[in-house]
Amino acid sequence: MTDLSAFIAGLPKAELHMHIEGSFEPELMYALAQRNNVAFAYDSVDALRAAYKFGNLQDFLDLYYQGMGVLLTEQDFYDLAMAYFRRAASQTVRHAEIMFDPQGHTDRGVKFQTMIDGLWRAKADAEQQFGMTIGMILCFLRHLDEASALRTLEEALPWRDRFIAVGLDSSEKGHPPSKFKNVFARARALGLKAVAHAGEEGPPDYVWEALDLLKVHRIDHGNRSLEDDALVARLVRDKMPLTVCPLSNLRLCVVDDMTQHPLRRMLRAGLVATVNSDDPAYFGGYVNENYNAVQQALDLSRDEIVALAENGFRAAFIDAAAQQRHIAALREYAVSD
Repeated sequence: MTDLSAFIAGLPKAELHMHIEGSFEPELMYALAQRNNVAFAYDSVDALRAAYKFGNLQDFLDLYYQGMGVLLTEQDFYDLAMAYFRRAASQTVRHAEIMFDPQGHTDRGVKFQTMIDGLWRAKADAEQQFGMTIGMILCFLRHLDEASALRTLEEALPWRDRFIAVGLDSSEKGHPPSKFKNVFARARALGLKAVAHAGEEGPPDYVWEALDLLKVHRIDHGNRSLEDDALVARLVRDKMPLTVCPLSNLRLCVVDDMTQHPLRRMLRAGLVATVNSDDPAYFGGYVNENYNAVQQALDLSRDEIVALAENGFRAAFIDAAAQQRHIAALREYAVSD
């Protein structure tokens, strides 16, 4: 087994599946609770960090939404996003597309503008300071109804130029993509790209729905696609990217052991698989830790690691010039290291 951790550390890469609220480290969450005088269930950073040890998706979501409650001001959203961008840049992420959940904030009385201004200011500063390219994806919470999603999209329209796509996240079971067909049609009419979580907890049918009804440009997760040969053939034929999140899959028991992770099978089947961190503060690692975990567990080769990174840039919602610039830097690194 070859250890490629040093190679991975310097590898130019993209991250396409990362929820900004999921990058909330306990130290920052606790500090913002104190700064904003928010009543909090934890009396120390250590107590809060202990709560990050959960056993299933619902326990994680309960903590995730509680953490959102300390985000009140534009500066809070700025601090959260800059903390992620700083860490991503240190892990040679050259392009990042961050997901954000407006309903998790506006439903508690935070104005959309407060949130979007903080995130946008952090994006601008990170691009200038770290030389990254960054996009933002507005996500709908699938455990809420479609009417709420439609209201959220309409509320966001004054800032249409600040997000590149819409997405669908939160609890998958019992909330099929078909539930959100109309809001995705509306987003498509506005010229927005689309992504959706499908095939993580939900069945392969959810992936079919995301493709045929929501007309997505990427599938977030997509692990269970491998249960359906016809679906795999469709994904390969259409070069449909999958934004795979290995450490998330392990923490949420999508796989019982990293050696069982399907990432290598995805690559060998010809799927456009990418590596991402999902909710890194909660799941035990940012993008480099995810690359290292699957590389070591599956004994991925150097060429396979490079292929995963190149898939990330090819799947990104960036113009052709930026894409080629990033891929050229990746290839130059791969042959010179």
